[in-house]
This record gives sequence, structure tokens and C-alpha cells, in this order.
Amino acid sequence: MAVHKRSLILDVEDKPALGTGLFLSLQHVFAMFGATILVPILLGLPVSVALLASGVGTIIYQIATKAKVPVYLGSSFAYIAAMQIAIEQMGGDISAAQTGIVLVGLTYILIAGLVKVIGTSWIDRLLPPIVIGPMIMVIGLGLASNAVQNAGFVEDSDWRNIVVAIATFLITAFINTKATGFFKIIPFLTGIIAGYLIAVVLGIVDFNPVLEAKWLALPEIYLPFENSTFNSYQFYFGPETWAILPIVLVTIAEHIGDHTVLGKIVDRPFLKNPGLTRTLIGDGAATAVSAFFGGPANTTYGENTGVIGMTRVASVSVIRNAAFIAIGLSFLGKFTALISTIPNAVLGGMSILLYGVIASNGLKVMIEDKVDFNQSRNLIIASSMLVVGLGGAVLDFAGIVTLSGTALSAITGVILNLILPREEPFEAEI
Repeated sequence: MAVHKRSLILDVEDKPALGTGLFLSLQHVFAMFGATILVPILLGLPVSVALLASGVGTIIYQIATKAKVPVYLGSSFAYIAAMQIAIEQMGGDISAAQTGIVLVGLTYILIAGLVKVIGTSWIDRLLPPIVIGPMIMVIGLGLASNAVQNAGFVEDSDWRNIVVAIATFLITAFINTKATGFFKIIPFLTGIIAGYLIAVVLGIVDFNPVLEAKWLALPEIYLPFENSTFNSYQFYFGPETWAILPIVLVTIAEHIGDHTVLGKIVDRPFLKNPGLTRTLIGDGAATAVSAFFGGPANTTYGENTGVIGMTRVASVSVIRNAAFIAIGLSFLGKFTALISTIPNAVLGGMSILLYGVIASNGLKVMIEDKVDFNQSRNLIIASSMLVVGLGGAVLDFAGIVTLSGTALSAITGVILNLILPREEPFEAEI
């Protein structure tokens, strides 16, 4: 049976009407919000700066890629542990952590320069569908546990969280499959609002942050020098800083995987046009700017890619306006606080769909390429990547470089694809 692509409702260059576009952009803001603010919460950094950096970083990325890629950038989870260690080793000072992330962004730009020199022909050789497919699946399924935990499907969970998560999931799913017209393209926004209202009725929403917040407030920016208005830190180049850099290997692998996922969804080779050089520069510059102002590292967001996959709206205009909304929210204390009261159960119910869409696109890549799993090499590559990527495998090189998750899975797939001999098609004798 032939596999038919679902046509896009809005392509990359298309612009929706003003009212429709506002709701579509809000949907992306809701999709990224939970994860984007969770990173600074875990690191003890201001949420307002993360929102500001998310919006500004996305605009920087769009400029770098000539507005050809509908990518939204949010706070990266990959650097949390390394930043926590750096902050702890510095006695609570964020200087090493922020300097390290600035260097990470600059390293992206340096690698982008190398890619420009040596070209991108190596991408097809190193990342054929048999490697790309499982890599995409690992990216989506690797986030599955977060969705399940947020949804409350764990031992001794509050039944109200489970009810809210299931309701959010089902409402979003039914709207996506059964709705027509305007509601067809905002299933996640509708699902979140409905799930939130149910959560309010069940009494699991805490409004205290809203009551305590100011209506307007400047983002709590950190600057790398003493000043009278904002917080400050110092550029620091000690060992605590350099220990953060090896994680670049992980996030660049994720960068390639995320753009591959999005490229398959909208049927465009983003790693070739506008090219890996530009996407790396956009991601790296956004991360360096974020860290400079005291924010976390930025990364392309799978949640927003999932929204594009489900709604079939790939408009860069929608993404850009979502970035402007995020920047505006960083100054609106009351509204930011209200959004932050969305329970994890609501985000979890929605994320089950979002992360599943990402993983399913990995299967789609292999189906469309007609990957032959009767060939042992293909079976070995895919199975090894899935087990390594999802099994919690960690490879520690003397404490200098640690590989795990998507990065280790990707490296496994690339190496096996290069060294395993190709097989001749098997034809049984009759």
C-alpha cells in the first residue's frame, strides 16, 4: 500500500489571517511553556529571562535561516546537570555555568563554519533513513517518561491528575480527528484550555502565584558586569566552565535529528536548504545570547514540532509571532504567573500526543523509504539504536566526555551503518 503524505494547511511561507494566526501562535506558546520554564526552575534561574531568551532566540534563529524553517527555540534540558554542578562548585555563583553556555553557543557557530567548508554531502552518507528513523523515534520516545509522569500515570498519584490528563488527551485527540474549520487547526490550545478548566473545577490549580505577581515587571536579567539595574555575574574560564562543553556533542546530534523530523513532516530538506550551517548558527547564536543575559541554553523544541505535525500548519509567521508573544509575556508578571499555574497533568496529557507524533514520524521515514527489515544489517542498526537510546545507556570517557541518550544512539547507528556489510537481496529458491 502506498503511503500518502498529508498536505499542509499552511506551508512555510504562508501567513494566516490575523485572528487565526494569533490563536495558532498562542498554541505554540502553550506547547513550549511548561518545558521552557521548568529548566530555570530546576536551575534556580528567573523564569522571565527564560521566556525572554526563548522569544529572542527564536527571532535570531529565523534571521539566521532566512525565515525558511518553522522552528521554535526553548530552554534545553541537556545542560541542566552540568550547569547545576558548575553552580554548586562555584558556591551558588552562576558565572561558570553562564560562561560555559556562552562558549557552547560559540562552539555551534565554529562547527557551522567547518560544515560550510567541508559541505553537507556527508549527511546522506552518515544519516540514511535506517539511521534517521530510529534516531527520530528515540527523540520522541526518550521524552515519553516525562509525559507519563506529568500526566500522573505513576504509583500513588492523585486521581484528579489522572482525570485531567486523560480529559486533555481525549479532547485534543477528538478535536484533531473530528473537528472541522478553525478548531481543526488549534487542537492543542483547545485541549489545554479545556484541561485547565477541568483542573480548576477539581481544585488542583494554585492561584497564589497570580495574586502575588505584579502586573508589569522587567525580566530578571543577569549581565556579565556590575550594574545598578540588573543582577550580575562574571565571565569565568576555569575548569567548571570547560566541563560543560562536551555536551555539545549531544545537542548537535539532537539538532540534526530535530531538523530531520521537521523536514520529514513538511517535506523539505532543511539540512540542505537553508542548510546545516545556517541552522547551527541560528541555534548557537540564540544560545550564546540567552546565556549572556543569564538564561539557559536554547534548543529546537520537539513539542512545537509535534504541534506542526498534528495541525499541518508550518507557517514561519506563526512561529515568529509566538516568539513575540513570549517576549511580551516576560514583561507581564500577572499573565506569566497565570500561565505557570497550568498543572503538570494538563501538559502531560497533551505531551503524550506530541511526543508520540515525533516518534511516529521515525516510523514514517523508514516506511516511505521502504527500508527492508529482512536484511539483517537494517534490523541490527534499528534495534541497537532503540535499545541504546531508550535503555539509559551511558558511555563515560574518563569523566571528560559523557555520551548518552540520543547522542549515543545516533553514534551507534552511524558507526554500524558504516561498518556492517550490505547484503544482496535474498530470493528464495522454489
